Amino acid sequence: MITEPAFYAVAVPAVLLMGLSKSGFGAGFGALAVPLMALAVPVPQAAAILLPLLLVMDLLGVAALVRHADWTLLRRLLPAGLVGTVLGTALFRGLSPTVVAGVVGAVTLVFVALRLLPRTRRAAPPPSWLGGVLATISGFTSFVAHAGGPPIGVYLLPLGLQPLVFTATLAVFFAVVNLSKWIPYAWLGLLDFGNFATSLVLVPLVPFGVWLGVHVARRISRLWFERIFVLGMTLTGAKLLYDGLATP
Repeated sequence: MITEPAFYAVAVPAVLLMGLSKSGFGAGFGALAVPLMALAVPVPQAAAILLPLLLVMDLLGVAALVRHADWTLLRRLLPAGLVGTVLGTALFRGLSPTVVAGVVGAVTLVFVALRLLPRTRRAAPPPSWLGGVLATISGFTSFVAHAGGPPIGVYLLPLGLQPLVFTATLAVFFAVVNLSKWIPYAWLGLLDFGNFATSLVLVPLVPFGVWLGVHVARRISRLWFERIFVLGMTLTGAKLLYDGLATP
């Protein structure tokens, strides 16, 4: 088990941000969790520590939100997301997580820039095929660095879903994707007793983060929901791009 105070100084805010993202509110912020923890431990270890916490978050988020999910969207997006986890398993050892971080960061910032152009706010909803592509990318980046929020957000946000529907759809999507990671993570040797023990220490933070996100998502307007989501994606994209460019 990790005992260094410096680790918990970054792990506590990382878990709270992940809890907010698992509720769907502030989903863009969730991709910051692994980069934050990677300030103290290697990226694969950070991902392994967060995986059991994601299971708890998924159970809480789905229990609170599943009845509000858009199942038409999920039936189209989930198979593509699972393909992404298969690709993540195949490429995990050969592809640096920092390279993935940089690519995800760049794509996220391009999306944010497009969203800030007035003409794009009146554009037609994105095509279904783009949803499949971005869901696959989301499954892949989720597997490598638990950073699946920005790609799927690129597709979902322009659809104009109500905050609660948006929140619930993301919660179910990532619950299934995260569940699919367990066997591959074990096969890759990422799950061990030390990481599990560290996860258990952080578990008490999970309910608060999820509860706070659900509480706010039920009360916020769609306009402010979008503004906060875009802010989260801006910060996430900048941090991931920095990580990708700064690492030799």
